[in-house]
Amino acid sequence: MTEVFLYIVTGAFAGFAAGLFGVGGGLIIVPVLYYIFSTQGYDQQHLMHMAVATSLATIVFTSISSTLAHHKKQAVLWPVVLLLAPGIIIGAWFGGMFSSTLDTKILTSIFAIFELLVATNLLLQKQPGQHQTKINTITATAGGTIIGFISTIVGIGGGTMTVPFLHWFNISMRSAVATSAACGFPIALIGTLSFIYSGWGLPLSDTATLGYLQLYALMIIAPSSFIFAPLGAKLAHSIAEKTLRHSFAFVLLLLSITMFLS
Repeated sequence: MTEVFLYIVTGAFAGFAAGLFGVGGGLIIVPVLYYIFSTQGYDQQHLMHMAVATSLATIVFTSISSTLAHHKKQAVLWPVVLLLAPGIIIGAWFGGMFSSTLDTKILTSIFAIFELLVATNLLLQKQPGQHQTKINTITATAGGTIIGFISTIVGIGGGTMTVPFLHWFNISMRSAVATSAACGFPIALIGTLSFIYSGWGLPLSDTATLGYLQLYALMIIAPSSFIFAPLGAKLAHSIAEKTLRHSFAFVLLLLSITMFLS
């Protein structure tokens, strides 16, 4: 029951953060799943891969919910999503394949460093300046590939990189957040499939796994995050988020430090 409660709360907080900031779902889900899985008898070398894969699978549903909420506000730039999609698909697939070759300790360290950088950026509120430059196909493909690759390695929907990338090309923050939510879907879907493929046949000692994906955690976290993502998206269009942003950054700092200590 404790695990179920943690799954529900994790999904709620992750969904809310994803809707509000266009970032954050996986940054919360991954460390929580890592510790829950570590108490369930799984092989230590597979813990982080399972956490990342399951996080990506939940983001598939969170991104749909968050995108629909932003779409109702007419904030999603669908032509930009389609422009980035080919690179994202390539990067997400190879990101999952590359991640599966890493030792879980290395993958844990990469995640902790990435989470620390995100938390610091939220506290400093650093965003690149806008430039009057149109996104061409080559730039979009290269940018999408990098975003998809890194996002899959750390189990996130890519908002931490997609939002500043789009803002650089003279896209408003509101539209960047909304468009980032839509880009999270191909990242999460292809990344999940990559981890299922790379982890297929591993002796994880659990009938509830599909490759590196833990189905039981997915079935509980996904509905919770799906429900709370629209609430975050709604607030993103109606209130100042400075206090929430700082609170979220503080949580990420704690999670990052905890991962380092592990």
